[in-house]
Amino acid sequence: MQIYRTENYEAMSEKVAALIAAQIIARPDCVLGLATGSTPIGAYARLVEWHREGGLSFAGVRTVNLDEYRGLTPNHDQSYRYFMQTNLFDHVDVDRANTNVPDGLAADPAAECARYDRVLRDLGYADLQLLGLGHNGHIGFNEPGPAFVLPTHMVDLTESTINANARLFSSRDEVPRQALTMGIGGIMRAKRVVVAVSGADKAEAVARAFAGPVTPEVPASVLQLHPDVVLVADAAALSKLN
Repeated sequence: MQIYRTENYEAMSEKVAALIAAQIIARPDCVLGLATGSTPIGAYARLVEWHREGGLSFAGVRTVNLDEYRGLTPNHDQSYRYFMQTNLFDHVDVDRANTNVPDGLAADPAAECARYDRVLRDLGYADLQLLGLGHNGHIGFNEPGPAFVLPTHMVDLTESTINANARLFSSRDEVPRQALTMGIGGIMRAKRVVVAVSGADKAEAVARAFAGPVTPEVPASVLQLHPDVVLVADAAALSKLN
C-alpha cells in the first residue's frame, strides 16, 4: 500500500485528481469507479478545471458508481446520480450512456443488483476505484457485519451512517434507510483502489482499517489484501496511523 500524506483537504483533493487524470491519460477508454459524499467534491472540481483549461478528455471513459439510495429519483438533489451529474458529468465531455449508477427506484432490488454486477463484469471492473471511508469503516455502503458481502446488494444503513448523512437532508427522518451498493467483490476486483480521507474525525477509522485486523466489522480493512491500494489522506486523518 502507498500512503500520500497531505497537509489539508485541498492538497488531498489535488493528489486524488492527479491520480485519476493520470489513469485517463494512460488509458483514455478506462473504467473509473467513482464515489460520492463530501470527500471527493474537491477532486472532481479539479478534474473539471483541468478538462476546461487543459483539455483533459473524458470522451472515452466509462464509469461505475459505488452506490445509490433506495427510493430517490435520479433528479432528487440528494440522489447519487444527481450528485455525479452536478459535480462532474455535466461539466466534462463524458458520454452519459457510459456512466453507470445503480437504479434506486428499481421495483426488484435483487434483480437490479444482479444487473449491476453484469455491468461490472462486462466492463472488466474498474481500472481505478475511488473510495471514501465511513466513520464506522464502511466503503460504499458496505456496513459492518458478520461477513463480507461480495456481490452488489441492498443494505440497511446503520444508525451511524444515517446520522452522518442527516446533515445533507432537511431532517433526519428524510434520510433513506436503505441503499444499493457495489459489494466487496466488485471493489476488490478493481485493478487499483484510491482511498481519499480527510479530517481528524476519520483518524480512528483510518487506523482501524489499515493497521487493525482484517474483519468484516471494519469493511475497509479488506483493502489490506488488495495488491494496489493508494491511501491519500491529510495529516489529521493520518494522526492515529503509525
